[in-house]
Amino acid sequence: MNIMSYKGYAARIDYDAEDEIFFGRIAGITDGIGFHANTVADLKAAFHEAVDDYLETCAKIGKDPQKSYSGKMMFRVDPDVHAQAAKAAELSGKSLNQWAAEVLAKAAAAKAA
Repeated sequence: MNIMSYKGYAARIDYDAEDEIFFGRIAGITDGIGFHANTVADLKAAFHEAVDDYLETCAKIGKDPQKSYSGKMMFRVDPDVHAQAAKAAELSGKSLNQWAAEVLAKAAAAKAA
């Protein structure tokens, strides 16, 4: 997976072999912002243009641009996993929130690398 970042926004990049173009979509926001190009250099420029255009459009219409994520997560896990995680957090001297944030950050960084 290839990722581009610009002004705090990130996009996943894919290649369409049939149309022979690179394309991307900004991740983490509900406003649909996509872009495409034939070369990597043009794709980078198209991504920057898409983000800049989004920010300018938001400013013109008086809308706050969406941020990628709020930092709040809620999800359910198996009770045994919950107990194991709580124990691991306690043994490491951290709250479950602190421990989970570190574990998720490490897993996300490993996946992005």
